[in-house]
Amino acid sequence: MATMGSEAWKAHLGMAVVQLFNGGYHVITKVALNAGVNQLVFCFYRDLLALFALSPIAFFHERQTRPPITKQLLMSFFFLGLTGIFGNQLLFLIGLGYTNPTYAAALQPAVPVFTFLLAVIMRVERVNLQSIEGLTKVGGTLICVSGAIFMVLYRGPSVIGYTEPVIIPQNEIIVSGQPEPSAWLITGLQNLGLDNFELGVVFLIGNCTCMAAFLAIQAPVLKKYPANLSVTAYSFFFGVVLMAIVSLFMTDLSSDWILTESEILAVVYAGIITSAFSYGVISWSNKILGPTLVALYVPLQPAFAAILSQIFLGSPIYLGSIIGGCLIIAGLYTVTWTSYKERRAIVGITSHVSGTSEPLIIQEKSAHHRGDIFPGSSRSPNPKSYD
Repeated sequence: MATMGSEAWKAHLGMAVVQLFNGGYHVITKVALNAGVNQLVFCFYRDLLALFALSPIAFFHERQTRPPITKQLLMSFFFLGLTGIFGNQLLFLIGLGYTNPTYAAALQPAVPVFTFLLAVIMRVERVNLQSIEGLTKVGGTLICVSGAIFMVLYRGPSVIGYTEPVIIPQNEIIVSGQPEPSAWLITGLQNLGLDNFELGVVFLIGNCTCMAAFLAIQAPVLKKYPANLSVTAYSFFFGVVLMAIVSLFMTDLSSDWILTESEILAVVYAGIITSAFSYGVISWSNKILGPTLVALYVPLQPAFAAILSQIFLGSPIYLGSIIGGCLIIAGLYTVTWTSYKERRAIVGITSHVSGTSEPLIIQEKSAHHRGDIFPGSSRSPNPKSYD
């Protein structure tokens, strides 16, 4: 039990480090990509580099423990690449182009909410709204999300630093001179009466939904195929294939694919740190903590970006960032502590009855025991579940 508890706290620490590195990514891209690299090309190079970094590590490290591949698993890996790699990145880029970085950042905290809803709908996780613990977890999630939204929408007076702000919104990649992607889709939506800003909102909501779906689908896949590095590598493989197809049709092959030195450095950081490392840690943490807790760390990203931009760029830290950061930490602590108490209670009850221990996350057990990848496709109801 002690070892499992140690893994849980390592997963929490790992997710905090992931958001710290992602915050650093915004600072680096703000400095290095001012000239404007084609967004699709940037994402393709980033994901391809991540695939090259992950594949050999996954192949050699998990060759003794990796289960055999089935058609059902390949289909699941395809959906992970479609949602978490391809859809997540591309929809954000399109949405950012039709709105603005501040509004795009304001919508990103919806990822934990969508993840929570999808995980409950798919029965990957359970929550009892009639219990104090269940209400506390929901309340902590809302507090965490509210802190991130407050940080983006309210600036307030400058508390640290007095220079002109350099805004580095969450997931920002400089938008300049980019070709119009998916023109047929844009035209079709405009024919429905949506203006450009409303189109951007639709795509940003799709971006948040894709990331939430990635986390919710990945959790049961990891139960069936516990080699988390291999799952991540397969996801990037399908994401790279999809990104390559779209990029080849929507970019200028003679100029868009040539990068400057600063852009190459940004691609290396994005590919190795914010793709290969971050997604690897996310997959490992998802297996231990579950999708809801993993998604709750997303709101830390703009907080770390604000701190790092102050250190390296001299950007001020405003009162709104401090208050929002405190709310995010309070919400994370509330959900984490409640989940920890639930795990201890379940482990104690189970140990008393059968001498065995429960997994660290309070999740639907049926997918693991029946061998199904998607819990919603159960052939028979699970006779026992824990709230």
